[in-house]
Amino acid sequence: MQTNRLQFITDSAQAAELACRGGVRWVQLRAKNRPAAEWRQLALDVQAVCRHHGAALIINDNPALALAIGASGVHLGQQDMPPAEARALLGPGFIIGGTANTFADIEKLVAAGVDYIGLGPFRFTTTKEKLSPILGLSGYADVLAQCRAAGFTTPVVGIGGVVLADVAGLLATGLHGVAVAGAISGAANSTEVARLFVGELAGAHSIASI
Repeated sequence: MQTNRLQFITDSAQAAELACRGGVRWVQLRAKNRPAAEWRQLALDVQAVCRHHGAALIINDNPALALAIGASGVHLGQQDMPPAEARALLGPGFIIGGTANTFADIEKLVAAGVDYIGLGPFRFTTTKEKLSPILGLSGYADVLAQCRAAGFTTPVVGIGGVVLADVAGLLATGLHGVAVAGAISGAANSTEVARLFVGELAGAHSIASI
């Protein structure tokens, strides 16, 4: 499955539904520190939403759960299961993504054969504990330039406090897309904001391909 240019991160089936109504087709379920039964039920609820809308479901930090329910894939942080171990568990049919903060992180993830990389944080965000150093536009530009020089083709998405007004500048650094949480789920009209993100990314893609 091709990596979507807009990834929505949530811990709520209701938020996933509103985002998918706006055109989101890639949902990452991030539900840390939940009892196993509660996490599984939440994953099944979000999976039902994703299936209804034809969206991919990526489970954060729980390859076993992703395998058990037949999710589309997993996203692994730097303290989570190593990607190679997850691949051995899940097999070739699952999407595996990883988190990076530096070019060295990206080198390791590319060598491990991940399908996409979440590079961040762009700016300070309250949705993630133990935040890595802030990258900003200049940080993305530097890291993506190193990726191009190395011949890496693994899609990289920007993450960490991204809002709609950031999209054009972020894509100009060479990013494949963005991952968003609060900018959509915290909006007064999540569906409309999701639609605006989808349109912004589609527009930027069409301009870049001319």
